[in-house]
Amino acid sequence: MQFYGIFTLIFVNCNFITAIQRRDLLPYGPTKGDVLLKEGDDEISVVLKLKKSLQFYNTEFNILYVGTNGILSTEPPPSESEYLIRGFPLSFPVIAPFLTDIDTSEGRGAVYFRSEESLDTLIRVTHMVQKGFPQMRFRATHCVIATWDQVSFYEVESYESQTHITVNTFQTVLAGNKTDTFALFLYPEGALRASGIRDNTSDSSEAGPTTARVGFNRGDTSTTEGLFYSLVSKDESIKKLFQAGNSGFKGVWIFHIGSSRFDFQRVVPAVVPKATPAASPQGLESGFNSAVKPQATGTDDNSSVLIGQRSVAHPDTHNETQGSSPLKSLSQSPPVQSAGSLINATETCGSIHLHCSQDSFCTEHPTGPCCQCRSGFYGNGRQCFPGGVSQRLSGKLHGLISIGGTKVQLKWADLHGYAVVGEGRVYVSIGPVPDRAGWALMTVGPLISLFGWLFALELKNHQNGFSITGAEFTHHAEMTFYPNKEHLNVTHVARGLDSFNHIRLDTHIQGYLPSIPQGARVQIQPYKETYQYNNSVVTSSSLRDYTVVSENGGAETFSFLLRQNVTLRGCQHGPWNIPDFQQLDVEHTLVTYSPEGHILRYAIINTVGPVGGELPGLLEVNPCTSGKHYCDPMALCLPGEGVQYHCQCAMGFRGDGRNCYDVDECTEGLSACGPHSQCVNLPGSHHCHCDTGYEFDFDWRVCADIDECLLQLCHPFASCSNTPGSFHCQCWPGYEGDGFLCQPHQEPGPALTVCQQHRDSLLKSTGLLDGHPLGDIYIPQCSEEGLYKPLQCLGTTGHCWCVDSRGQERVGTRTLPGNPPANCDQPAPLLPRAETLCERWRSSLLSHYGGQPSAQDYMPQCDSQGHFSPVQCYGNSSFCWCADKRGREVTGTRSHDAVKPPCISDIPPYLPQSLVNPTVISVPSGSAVLYAGGPWIGVVPLDGARLDHDRFFVLTAQQDSLVTGLGFDCRENMLYWTDLTRRSISRVRLVPGHEPELIIDAELSCPEGVAVDTEHRKLYWVDSGTDRIETSHLDGRGRAVLFDSDLVNPRALVVHSETQTLFWTDWNRDGPKIECSTTDGRNRKILVQEGLNLPNALTFDTKTKQLCWADAGTKRLECVAPDGTGRLVINSQLEYPFSLDIYNSHVFYTDWKRDGISVLDKSTGKQTDFLPIQMSHLYGIAVIPSDCL
Repeated sequence: MQFYGIFTLIFVNCNFITAIQRRDLLPYGPTKGDVLLKEGDDEISVVLKLKKSLQFYNTEFNILYVGTNGILSTEPPPSESEYLIRGFPLSFPVIAPFLTDIDTSEGRGAVYFRSEESLDTLIRVTHMVQKGFPQMRFRATHCVIATWDQVSFYEVESYESQTHITVNTFQTVLAGNKTDTFALFLYPEGALRASGIRDNTSDSSEAGPTTARVGFNRGDTSTTEGLFYSLVSKDESIKKLFQAGNSGFKGVWIFHIGSSRFDFQRVVPAVVPKATPAASPQGLESGFNSAVKPQATGTDDNSSVLIGQRSVAHPDTHNETQGSSPLKSLSQSPPVQSAGSLINATETCGSIHLHCSQDSFCTEHPTGPCCQCRSGFYGNGRQCFPGGVSQRLSGKLHGLISIGGTKVQLKWADLHGYAVVGEGRVYVSIGPVPDRAGWALMTVGPLISLFGWLFALELKNHQNGFSITGAEFTHHAEMTFYPNKEHLNVTHVARGLDSFNHIRLDTHIQGYLPSIPQGARVQIQPYKETYQYNNSVVTSSSLRDYTVVSENGGAETFSFLLRQNVTLRGCQHGPWNIPDFQQLDVEHTLVTYSPEGHILRYAIINTVGPVGGELPGLLEVNPCTSGKHYCDPMALCLPGEGVQYHCQCAMGFRGDGRNCYDVDECTEGLSACGPHSQCVNLPGSHHCHCDTGYEFDFDWRVCADIDECLLQLCHPFASCSNTPGSFHCQCWPGYEGDGFLCQPHQEPGPALTVCQQHRDSLLKSTGLLDGHPLGDIYIPQCSEEGLYKPLQCLGTTGHCWCVDSRGQERVGTRTLPGNPPANCDQPAPLLPRAETLCERWRSSLLSHYGGQPSAQDYMPQCDSQGHFSPVQCYGNSSFCWCADKRGREVTGTRSHDAVKPPCISDIPPYLPQSLVNPTVISVPSGSAVLYAGGPWIGVVPLDGARLDHDRFFVLTAQQDSLVTGLGFDCRENMLYWTDLTRRSISRVRLVPGHEPELIIDAELSCPEGVAVDTEHRKLYWVDSGTDRIETSHLDGRGRAVLFDSDLVNPRALVVHSETQTLFWTDWNRDGPKIECSTTDGRNRKILVQEGLNLPNALTFDTKTKQLCWADAGTKRLECVAPDGTGRLVINSQLEYPFSLDIYNSHVFYTDWKRDGISVLDKSTGKQTDFLPIQMSHLYGIAVIPSDCL
């Protein structure tokens, strides 16, 4: 099907420095830790889970999907037939570097993606963003890299006979920190082709080429603001993607795509900087190639040998004479550019401090500077670690291996290690690993020998792997097992130290392994291995033996040939002081597999020294050399005369050397943290974190104030004043407001509502104040109260439509002249809409089950609007859990109980337009019950303890709201409530005409129970999304977190002002409980735990001094003394209580089963009254005594 775009790009005519080439892309491929997307025409990746969130528009996300067709999305995209033939806007969120019909079948290109936190990459990406947004002091802390490498357009038969296959290469980087996210689109010169684009969704053989789209699609149709940003949409403009740019470099496009600092509604492109034609290309080198270049784009020479394009042959059919030898390619692979490429000859120490460790110093050399670890530390200058301190390792193992003809997939097993540097001992565990692979992997020496080389005990004038590489390297190994010639490839990618000083390392393994019998042991005898060194690569080869001992004691010895190299980053400017050859002496190797925990365990002890054995002139082996000393693992062993030695605690530790203890630099005032920063102690070291409103300066050591005024957060008619750690906005003279919204000053008069202001401004601007006929001009119609009338019409034309409380048109209600207007008190008629995520998922599973799912199969439950139901279950079973609006399971809600969990939907129920009124309509004249009915708060007057059924009314009602918890301040006659949909806490004074006041709307996820300490003027609430209990002053100031641990599903909260005690419930299905503490967060303890199931409701009876709760699982209403004694069951036949309060010796509670308010006599436990309110579930409840009004 042929389709055409409607948006074009206007390119700025400016002088660009140069165009980027394929080699300038960020390194990618399997050896860089990338995941390879499955080949195909419309493939979607497995979910990429991000450790740190990114922002898209004003929404945070921590999962991402990558699609074949040049897209990334925060939710599973629909079938390509639903979006390829449509232009922007689309029905789902899209980041589209090159959206078109791409097909990678039959090896026609590849798609790679990964999340990345390496310092090299972050520095490089930060430089790139700062070139496009020089006014923002952005520092990337994490990023996602996706690369489409030589991918092809979809080709049909008629096209294949006329055109050759066209390939395209492009890359996308999403770079973010805790508040902002930027997107970088990189298009190498000549790497895009527009001809031959064709979509396979068309049934017509006459359809022509499709159009590629580039840009961003919000995917949120609830607003018309900033739905999408389109960069290019016509084939003839495709070439301009690499012939132009908005960063000063051809082929580089940078955009600000999201922020959590303000209501981000529109994508902001970078501003093209001015450049002169004679500008040096070094700007490109430093901005986009300032890190180590890849050996080749996509898959470097080594990866093509080990795990890239070369497929490993089965040992029975492998022919060593076919093609070039992989081993030859290994030994002849071009070395990675050294770290010297990071520092060109024109740079000095003053300009490269970003590349050096904080524990290093810089030395000038004739050709350039180099980083070098200071005394007491060791490493490559870029990564430095205290000498003698034990080192931890962490990473992942993944790959595909074949054992005896059976393929086994290794799916990102955890790798953890511990190195005792002073003794040359290393311990590594990997798991979980499938049993068949676990036994066979005991023979793979490189999985442990690499770590032995990295932390071998150093003999004099010799260095282990960490001293040379700083744990920044790529290790390739190829093993050939005899006698059957099985071939295995192993790749390690080490990315230096993380913020906790742990080495980060990922391992990929692929090929064939000999089978090892279950229960057998593998023994590896001591051996020596020679390594050859230069400043960019380390190589070695050896033939090793191993013995397999079966369970019955039988033993057989086999061997394998190992060829390996390590590409590293040395500094080319300084002297090379490493011997050309060093010998690794492995004294002991132990390997075991535990089928119970599916864990592989390795241990190795080794030294590194001269080739041939011990250093000359040593008659006796010093314990420091042999590792047989009694120094603490966190100490250095200093050899003396003969066998004498001295133990000295490592940097950051103190003690006598045999017992060393960490020095807490933070508490002892020894830290290097400057003003406006916080010190975090680490073993042997410490880190500094900047306070809110500050960020690290360019040297990453001093915390400098963030000038928020550069971000232009104030209103255009306001001035901005930067203050230390904050800023202040003030409206210009003649304007009034808070600085974020400034309006012309008006003379005091009757306060106008939004509708009245809207109406009067249009009347004034159109000159209709004199009473001229309206004609075809729209003027809002307001009610006597100043609210928008539900029905609005366009002058006298007869065009009419319904609006909400904000004056926004309700979709599907517009009528034409001559037709009766819509009934605005009824929901809008259903319109055709795209399938929702829940419906797409349901359809997919239905197809998977062949259209007939069994009673035990999981099928997503969707409501009438296509939203996920808050309670999800497996078939007709009682295996249920809570789900959020994206269908994701809420932690701690899963159970097999007959009573389904009390899940709250964050999608508000429909509210008739006639009920919408955010102001207080009326107030009770005496004691009354207040209840939360979703989008409204209702009032039921009381006659003693009886509900007045005939006089209940709505206090306030707001669209798109879900009120959950209620709290009342009797002193100021103020009602407080939590709103789950708006993620906020508001309050309103119970006076007719008063409007609600928003007091907290930041860093809330699922606020539920709320309580007011009337005596001490404090507010408390629980958040089941962040699993926190927080407090603040009654106006929202002075906010503080009381508890953020050991909470799973907190719900109800009550405070006893007299004793300053806080009580709360947690309906964690694995361990429900009721806890208490002081109101300042001290003396936390579990008050009730036995006999609980779903403790939803909680209140304190001030008359009897009892804490009472209602359990929706046990169906009980119970009370207990504040110290946990005297537990008493009041009623054991409740239905499904949600919230309760006690007044005049009666219990008032909302019931989800009966959808109403029930009343019990506390002394007898019998129901005395019930009021059905069946418009929706009822939530919080609060009783107002008559003396409060």
